[in-house]
Parts: sequence; C-alpha cells; structure tokens
Amino acid sequence: MTEEGSGKTMPPKAAEEAAAVAAPPKVVEAEEEKKEEAPKAKPPTASPGKKSSSTKPNDPEAEKKRLADLEARAVAEATASADESYVPSPSLLNADTAEALLKQVDGADLTEFERKDSVYSGRSVPIALRAKLEVPIHVTAPGSVVEYAVDSQNYDIGFGITAEREEGVTIVKEPARVESHISTVTGKFLVGAVPCMLVFSFDNEYSWFREKLLTYRITVSPPSQDVIMAGRRRRARACHKTVTDDLKSAQNRLDKAQSQKSSLQREIDRLQKAMDELKKSLDVAETEEKWLVTRVELRKEQERLLSTRLSDGWDDEEKNKKSKAPAATTNGEAKA
Repeated sequence: MTEEGSGKTMPPKAAEEAAAVAAPPKVVEAEEEKKEEAPKAKPPTASPGKKSSSTKPNDPEAEKKRLADLEARAVAEATASADESYVPSPSLLNADTAEALLKQVDGADLTEFERKDSVYSGRSVPIALRAKLEVPIHVTAPGSVVEYAVDSQNYDIGFGITAEREEGVTIVKEPARVESHISTVTGKFLVGAVPCMLVFSFDNEYSWFREKLLTYRITVSPPSQDVIMAGRRRRARACHKTVTDDLKSAQNRLDKAQSQKSSLQREIDRLQKAMDELKKSLDVAETEEKWLVTRVELRKEQERLLSTRLSDGWDDEEKNKKSKAPAATTNGEAKA
C-alpha cells in the first residue's frame, strides 16, 4: 500500500544483478537496479548425416559466475576511472606537511588492512509521522562498494542517499518515495574518493497520520589488496600531475613575487637615502630656525628701545636738564 500518493517501484534483487557504475571523478556513484539478461542460446544446427549435439539448459552457477565477473569488471573500470581522475583537495595541497597528501594517495595501510565487510542494519525501526531518520556512514577506503536493501511495512517511505566530502555534497540517489513495502529496494554503488560521509536518509515528514516501520541493511565492502595497490598508483600518477602543474604555477608566481620584491626594495632604498638627505636638511633648518627666532626677538627688542628713545628722548638727558635748571637761576639773581 502506498500512503498519500504512489512512489516509484524498484525492481527486486537489483544489487545482486547489476554492475557498479562509474560516475564523476571525485565521487563515483550510481544505483544499479536492472538485471542484465543473459543472451539466449541459439539452438545447434544439425548437419546432414550427423547427430545433433545435445544442449544443456543454462547453468545457474555459470550464470551467477558470469554476472559476478561482469560486476567485478565494471567495478574495476569504475575504480580506475575515479583514480585516474583523482584531484587532491585544496586543504591537502595546502597542508603544513606533505604527509597529509600522501596519506590519502596511499590509502589503507596494507600491514593493518583486513578485508572485512562493514554492515549497518536496523530491523523494524519506527519512524514517527512528520519525522526523518538519517544513517551516516564514514567510508575511508577508496574503491569500496556499498550495497543496500530497504524494506518497509505496509506503507511507502521517502529514501535518498548523499555523499558529503570536503568539496561539497553529491547526490547519489535522488530523494523520492519508494514502494519498499511492495518489494525490497536494492542498489549498489562505488565510492571512488575518500574520506566520504554517506548519509542514507529515510523520510516520513510527508506523513501526517502514520508511523512507518523500516528495515534496512547497508554493507560496505572494502577493495582487495590488489585493487588498493593498483589504485594508489593511479592516484599517485594523477596527483603527481596536479602537483607538478601547481608547482610550475607556484614557481612562476614566486619568480614574479621575488622580482617585484627586489624592485620594491630598491625603491625603498632610494627613498630611504632621499629621506636621510631630507633629514639632514631638516636638522639644518631646525638649527637655523632656533638661531633666527632668538635673533628676531632680539632685533624686535632693539627696534622697540631705539624707537622709544627717538620719540621720547633719553632719560638721562631729561634728568640732567632738570638738575641744572635751579642752579642757573640762583647764579642769575646773585649777578643782578
């Protein structure tokens, strides 16, 4: 039953029957939902006079092996495409040490590596009405294959997958309502660039009336040691090209910066020399200024005093004149 509208029906057992699909260089993602059909065997043509050879029906084990080989080949091609297109993130290129970049290029340490699937599952997990469940999974091994199976009871559910990395968020599976209550929703995809945080989102926010019961199983299968060794070499070649190109660009910019620095330093030296000469001239001007200030003050005082004498006369002359005036009068009287 589909609640409040119909979702898209997903074909059953898709994960077991589809090959991994390569995607853009930084995160490889695709959902495999269609079974690859085996080619129909043509009946043998009987030759005149010969008995026709008996034919056996398709062997299920052989068919299973053939599909597994096709899937392995597709995964290998997708991994190779992702590795060859590998571009290190700016934070790794600009890290304080070179080891940060090499750690991502190298991938897993083979001395500690154990090829063991990581399984994340939940059974009959309730998702309340108007609610949402997110299952985050951190993937650290490039070339890991992620397989999922989703079931719900009685009603459909919203389902989507995103891959979060430093460069941004990539949509692995567009969010949509799926009829996981009718048939199991399955899929498989490849993670080509790490570290990567996969977020499986189960959405019941559109439902105003019903809680949903969800069962899911997510399996992360790391690559083999051979895939890891081949992948680190492809990533190293791709990263070497990026580093070499950036080195050339940085060296050119460094040469220009050093040339500009030398030119500016010469200009600073020239200006500094001119400043020293100006400083000497300033010192001379300041010394002369002090002397002239004193001289001007002195001359002003001299001018004032001279002007006073010229206009008012000399004090001693006036005093001398006054002191002699009585004596002259007395002598005059006596002479008369």
